[in-house]
Amino acid sequence: MKRAIATLSLALIGAGGIFFTTGVPSNPALAATPLPSASAATKSKDACGATKSKWAHTQCLQFNNSAPGDEYFGRMKMSYLGIDNTYKDGAISAGDYSTDPKLISKLDFATEALRRWAQKYPNDPQLARSYYLGVLVLRKVYTEPEQKTTWEFMQLLVRKYPNTYFGKSMKTAIAQGFTEHWFAVAQICQTPSLFGRVAATDTPTPEPTPSPGPGSPTVQIITPPCVQPTPAPEDTTSPSPSKSPLTP
Repeated sequence: MKRAIATLSLALIGAGGIFFTTGVPSNPALAATPLPSASAATKSKDACGATKSKWAHTQCLQFNNSAPGDEYFGRMKMSYLGIDNTYKDGAISAGDYSTDPKLISKLDFATEALRRWAQKYPNDPQLARSYYLGVLVLRKVYTEPEQKTTWEFMQLLVRKYPNTYFGKSMKTAIAQGFTEHWFAVAQICQTPSLFGRVAATDTPTPEPTPSPGPGSPTVQIITPPCVQPTPAPEDTTSPSPSKSPLTP
């Protein structure tokens, strides 16, 4: 009887050991694989979770969200340092105000690169500085697109970076009052007639500047001096002498 029981036990073990009362499979690979814990999965998502202090954690996040120094943006392939330097140089070149097309072209390239940079790295901490430098120069360019971009950058700094120096500075500027400036289209100067009177021209009457709506800046449209009409070029060619009918 004992031999029969021992033989039956060996047969069951040879069949794979699936009838053990402990419920543990005989495959050692499965038995050695631990189940992942919820805390380990949570920590793996935070690349800066191993930092020992709040300051170090913030520095780690800023580093991971920053654009590489050798990455370039926009049509002119500008780095973030190139964008900042273009704005700094433009603020000096613009003086009190400017409508220089060459300066505007450079600033437009920098602004386009800044938008591409912000689109790819929206949490880069260096964006606030570039927006601020853009405001300092674009507010001096008295054209409508640049003035609109100035107000856009000011709003971005106030909303997204309120606790930084740049956000607080823009909040103060808005509270003190910000006015957009741009020039209206120059009109042709009126010319005197043959009788000494000024000839009437169909010069459009400039419309008054509307009051700003909620959350919008005041707009001041500057009327430039009139432009003298360009005189028609004189015909300096002398008529060729006509031939006499008797001339052979």
